[in-house]
Amino acid sequence: MEELRDKLIKTFLLIGLIFISGVAGYVIIEKWSVFDALYMTVITLASVGYGETHELSTAGRAFTMLLIIVGMGAFVYAISMVTALFIEGELKGYLRRKKMIAKIDRLNSHYIICGAGNVGRHVIDELHKTKRQFVVIEKEDAMIEKMPFKDATLYLQGDASEDEVLIKAGIKRAAGLICALPNDKDNLFIVITAKSLNPAIRIVCRANDDDSIAKLRKAGADSIVSANAIGGLRMASEMIRPKVVTFLDKMLRSQDKSLRVEEIAITPDSTLIGKTVKAADITDSTGLLVIAAHNVRTDEYKYNLKSAYAFENDDVLITIGNATQIEDFKKKFNIK
Repeated sequence: MEELRDKLIKTFLLIGLIFISGVAGYVIIEKWSVFDALYMTVITLASVGYGETHELSTAGRAFTMLLIIVGMGAFVYAISMVTALFIEGELKGYLRRKKMIAKIDRLNSHYIICGAGNVGRHVIDELHKTKRQFVVIEKEDAMIEKMPFKDATLYLQGDASEDEVLIKAGIKRAAGLICALPNDKDNLFIVITAKSLNPAIRIVCRANDDDSIAKLRKAGADSIVSANAIGGLRMASEMIRPKVVTFLDKMLRSQDKSLRVEEIAITPDSTLIGKTVKAADITDSTGLLVIAAHNVRTDEYKYNLKSAYAFENDDVLITIGNATQIEDFKKKFNIK
């Protein structure tokens, strides 16, 4: 695509050079004024069939024939380049963007990722592996090209801090937004803009500077991830609990199973409500492991659930499993 554009630019530069050469040729050979030479060059290259401006000498006629041959060749080449640029690039890109926007318009309760840089790419990878619906907003072409699962990812090219771009990404229907830009000021502006468009949306924001955390929280970010804090905790964990870190790494990076610690909210019409852990037989029937339950009403966590524990409508289950096991669990117990 870029190579095609470079060729087109060079072709138009060549046409411009031919025009200048034509004018200069008539001025030098026929001793015409610049305007007469320009007029003759235009009608010659345009092939409109007008008569000669002045009587041409033999040398002038030879120059005119050469100008027609070179000029028409350049024009034909330029037209072919324009056609190729439109058909191979712009039209294809337009249709792809239109198809992508149509898919984004059908999304609901999805996630929006602002930024596809070093942090954003890991977020994209994780949401893709866990089969979440999401849209990426990225301004730079280079970052878009480096996105994991690019062909299977919905994205918009633009500034995530602009209302129009966030609206196109479905901000009013989205369940959450992740600000993963490298600049804290940019993330802050996105948080403010997003909250003004959808006050109920959950926002997770990246922070590079610890001083930015309070500002981001005040602007409306629900959760803030400090790169420095996470990095420090990881280094400490590698030192004092290396086996745990290795286990989690293998679980998260496994290409076959993609096990994750997930939360699943029990919906009011679920058949799991009232059933005991023993009666539900979740692990044997779906492969999903329930490690805790958080009751939203009482804000109480229960760990290592006993076989007699009965699930309630207000429970959010903390589980370990892969995307397939989670889907099977939701289908079996009618959880939306």
